[in-house]
Amino acid sequence: MESRMINVKAVWDKDAQVWVAIGENVPGLVTEADTLEQLIEKLKVMIPELLEANRLLPNNKEEIHFRLLSECTEVVKVGA
Repeated sequence: MESRMINVKAVWDKDAQVWVAIGENVPGLVTEADTLEQLIEKLKVMIPELLEANRLLPNNKEEIHFRLLSECTEVVKVGA
């Protein structure tokens, strides 16, 4: 894997009341958490583990950088 930012998309699941994260360039990365903060902490553990398991962990890198992109859709009723 080349040295670049890993993008992870987090979407709010309104029915389950959790944030769901999916990493496109990290095979097997799907997880959920109640808050974005909890999700970030889980990703800090899961990303290196999954990269290593898939033999994508850079040999000469001491750090892995990831960006969490969150998306939440809400509805506001006007005049309620």
